[in-house]
Amino acid sequence: MVERFLKQTTFTSVEDFKKNLQFIIPENFNFAYDVMDAWAEEKPGKLALLWTNDEGAEVRLTFGDMKKRTDQAAAYLQSLGIGRGDMVMLILKRRLEWWITMLALCKIGAVAIPATHMLTKHDIVYRNTRASVKAIICANDPYITQQIQAALPESPTLKLMIAVGHDADEALPEGFHNWHKELETAPAFVRPEHVNSNSDTMLMYFTSGTSGEPKMVAHDHLYAMGHLTTGVFWHNLNEDSIHLTVADTGWGKAVWGKLYGQWFAGATVFVFDHEKFNADTLLRQMEKYHVTSFCAPPTIYRFMIREDLSRYDLSALRYCTTAGEALNPAVFDKFKEATGIQLMEGFGQTETTMTLGTMPWVKPKPGSMGIPNPQYDIDLIKPDGTRCEDGEKGEIVVRVGDRKPLGLFKEYYRDEELTREAWHDGIYHTGDVAWRDEDGYYWFEGRIDDVIKSSGYRIGPFEVESALMTHPAVVECAITGVPDEIRGMVVKATVVLGKEWKQKAGDELVKELQNHVKRETAPYKYPRIIEFVDELPKTISGKIRRVEIRQKDNQK
Repeated sequence: MVERFLKQTTFTSVEDFKKNLQFIIPENFNFAYDVMDAWAEEKPGKLALLWTNDEGAEVRLTFGDMKKRTDQAAAYLQSLGIGRGDMVMLILKRRLEWWITMLALCKIGAVAIPATHMLTKHDIVYRNTRASVKAIICANDPYITQQIQAALPESPTLKLMIAVGHDADEALPEGFHNWHKELETAPAFVRPEHVNSNSDTMLMYFTSGTSGEPKMVAHDHLYAMGHLTTGVFWHNLNEDSIHLTVADTGWGKAVWGKLYGQWFAGATVFVFDHEKFNADTLLRQMEKYHVTSFCAPPTIYRFMIREDLSRYDLSALRYCTTAGEALNPAVFDKFKEATGIQLMEGFGQTETTMTLGTMPWVKPKPGSMGIPNPQYDIDLIKPDGTRCEDGEKGEIVVRVGDRKPLGLFKEYYRDEELTREAWHDGIYHTGDVAWRDEDGYYWFEGRIDDVIKSSGYRIGPFEVESALMTHPAVVECAITGVPDEIRGMVVKATVVLGKEWKQKAGDELVKELQNHVKRETAPYKYPRIIEFVDELPKTISGKIRRVEIRQKDNQK
């Protein structure tokens, strides 16, 4: 499959990859037809999706099954009047139907807008009105359906509400179409004469920043192809792989790790549908289903290494990757010690595919995001726009020039001003700060808004967090800046302690942690304030919300 879209399919070195990664881009590329249906024709019996849940249910779908189900779903959606360019929001948690619907919408040229199940009425109204959402397909969950119903009077473009229960006989709230019942009587699917052009919008995400309402990130159909490098090279997948990425389907990481790149490789996508994360339960699933490849944010790995990993048979596990935020070297070391597997980091945004990564032929440096993906011309620039030398901190940017890189977003939908702020003069500004070492590896410092300026020093939160994480008492931590009359800002650490350390929380442990940081990194970076908490505020994707900590501190 990969050979249809790459001039060279195997690489052995950084230079080889940089010089010879060249895509073959078809006219009117459509992932559902050109990849998924092509697999169904080539290898219809190959296992594509292995879905399980925390109640013991299990569904196995081959590529042949996926074609039948997505054709049926596409026909059903067409029968409801959904077609090319229509905006459809999906609130399906990890339900099996998310994968079916994503591909079905692609087949008819409609725009998928994945969303988290934690949205409130206000969130749904905002999304409906800003994107002119025509239909919502959701899990038949009381909270979700109630929020959608409450949003309906203020959502003039919303014409269809479709609920996905467990079977056709399940009772649904008033006003919702019954997915399972109506799907059974859907007509035969007829492929539209013209489904899409490469530049048509295929996918859209609402992504939150540190201020303001969420931005609408619009991706074209070539975005899916941009993830070929994510699955085939960064995840190092092939047809024998069983890959698990821990991500909710409402977050962009789901299409990074549970859809596009994995199926370019012909791998089996493994899904564990669970209500609440538990490291032991997850590890048991990996053991039971012989997962070979695993990707998760650093938060998940932090909890996994707190378990006794020798109690689990992870002999099938061959390759592990991480993204979402920077990886603390202490986590890298402990995981490798327990499993023998090196964690391979990657970096990107909702607006991009993987822009930096540690490929199989790249030796990982714990804590580094890796080196540039040659799909993108990556650079670091100072606030005055000049290029950073090695060792200097600057903003990660993508030099675009006259041709948009494969995988970079189209625009912030319906917001020309915001698009121009981030993307102007041939450069896309990520808003992330890093530095580059003499070997070309990039090291994350934080968001521009996260950098702490104290007594003339610029302190990146990640370097202090990494130092704290090497202390055995610390399970998780977040570093933020607190206003100070003398220093401008001082460093604050919000810390989650291990169970055996919680009873020791107090002034003595504060002093111990402060001295530990002074020994691990430059003394001026140590946290002058330390607060112990039971948990850190996070997004649904597991990223620490430092902005929420700062907001609470500013209200005190």
